[in-house]
Amino acid sequence: MKETPLTGKHIDLGAKMAAFAGYNMPISYAGIKEEHHCVRNNVGVFDVSHMGEFIIKGKQALDLIQYVTTNNAARLKIGEAQYSCLPNKDGGIVDDLLIYRLAQDMCAEGEQAFMLVVNASNIQKDLDWINQHNHFDTRVINISDQTGLLAVQGPNAIQAMQPLTDIDLKSLSYYTFTKGKFGGMDNILISATGYTGSGGFEIYANNDQLARLWDKVFEAGQSFEIQPIGLGARDTLRMEMGYCLYGNDIDDTTSPIEAGLGWITKTKKSAPFISQEKFAAQKTEGVSRKLCAFKVDSRRVPRHGYPIQDGDAREIGTVTSGTMSPTLETPIGLGYVRSELATPGTEIFISVGKKTLPATIVKLPFIER
Repeated sequence: MKETPLTGKHIDLGAKMAAFAGYNMPISYAGIKEEHHCVRNNVGVFDVSHMGEFIIKGKQALDLIQYVTTNNAARLKIGEAQYSCLPNKDGGIVDDLLIYRLAQDMCAEGEQAFMLVVNASNIQKDLDWINQHNHFDTRVINISDQTGLLAVQGPNAIQAMQPLTDIDLKSLSYYTFTKGKFGGMDNILISATGYTGSGGFEIYANNDQLARLWDKVFEAGQSFEIQPIGLGARDTLRMEMGYCLYGNDIDDTTSPIEAGLGWITKTKKSAPFISQEKFAAQKTEGVSRKLCAFKVDSRRVPRHGYPIQDGDAREIGTVTSGTMSPTLETPIGLGYVRSELATPGTEIFISVGKKTLPATIVKLPFIER
């Protein structure tokens, strides 16, 4: 099992550790509920160094990215990021990812450079997929093992972290990034692309900088009662916003159109991409199932794989994610149901053995921020 550069710190802090995507990762420290509220109302820090990073560099770097992803990366200016996905040839999703348009000083003359940030469980899979389709004058460089990543999230993140940098953190609008000095260290990439819905930053650094960076972040945040946050709260936070989790809500068998990701599937972009025609047809003709959000009218939490039924006990879909919302204090979930039934206000039932849990389809996000 792999470790991040901060595994020892998590253990010293008494974190509950568990295997995740092949890494020994912190699931919780003080408890998921407390950590969740810390991020929603204050500021917390995640070690997400298990995530994967690739540099795409070359004269046809954009051409490769345009071919293997669904969004339109041609719209990206230097210093901007974009959410996208890698489609497979059957119209499913190889992975979802972030695309960063890097500065020209990363390149030789006539070249372009991008950074892709992918899910930890899919690093090798994504790398193989992209290389398989790299028929362009460009290079794919896997920097995952050298790159550490902290996510400082919460409404007080700007105020807590500003003393560590001359960069005006308030000026970093959503889905933009910059490089500069942070915590006394040079060439740190800071982005505003969080996975919690509570604002904040992601801080990319070399692995050998990460322990010092962690200490600097906690020193700066001490007066704000900053806390370390585990992957358990990361899941409840993303669930309240309705953000998809690869392997649960999206995978190789789910279409981005089914998953409500039509907005990152630019079927009219001029550059052809994998499964473009399939997605265009789905947008025109519709899909047979859709990912929907629901609240459960009891205290029992729906789990991945539970069947979803209509009022006549007919199976109409499957739960993909479920949790107890710490903010709402009620169980919430995501799942695929037949498209004609995926309307807010529709009553559904979650099958749990011989029992059923009444639930209601709602609009996303579950909470407003």
